Amino acid sequence: MGRPLLRGDAPGFGYDSRPPHAAACNEPIRSLVDPSRMQTLLELLPLLAFIAAYYLADIYVATATLMLAMLVVLAADWLRHRRIAPMHGISAALVFAFGSLTLLLHDQRFIQWKPTVFFWAVGIAFLASQWLGERPLAERLMGDAMGTSLGPIPRRDWLRLNLAWVGFYGIMGAANLLVAFNASVEASVRASVYASG
Repeated sequence: MGRPLLRGDAPGFGYDSRPPHAAACNEPIRSLVDPSRMQTLLELLPLLAFIAAYYLADIYVATATLMLAMLVVLAADWLRHRRIAPMHGISAALVFAFGSLTLLLHDQRFIQWKPTVFFWAVGIAFLASQWLGERPLAERLMGDAMGTSLGPIPRRDWLRLNLAWVGFYGIMGAANLLVAFNASVEASVRASVYASG
């Protein structure tokens, strides 16, 4: 006599005729397709594609590759969740705008400015959340994770943490400009790897 039907077994048969250890054999495969790992891979895809294309060709091929990779990310968001994650949407809009300028004007500076614009836009969002909405952005993003284990965190502490994020994104944007204006394209590409990872 077999064991009761498991989720994923063929419907209508009532019993799983596989040996008891067969379900355990699928566990390594399931761990490879873990949704959080897939999400991380999806978020790294544009960066990895950009770097590979840069080292195989040049900044212009890398820019076009980045634009295509962002389309893949947006399509995956839509197919998986029937919506596009706000950060992916903002990043894609900037990649399409600055990437198009880079390709049309054949000027690499535009794609080098994209991280600065992104960092500063996120910093402005954190800053604006100090006064807009019921909770600052830091609390909205991390409140559930931090609030339960530490007990209630006072609003003034959330506001301080929120301002720390404003400072972080401001510094990241300025550092990107420093690299973009004073270093080679290759150094700029390497810096984008470290800033993203």
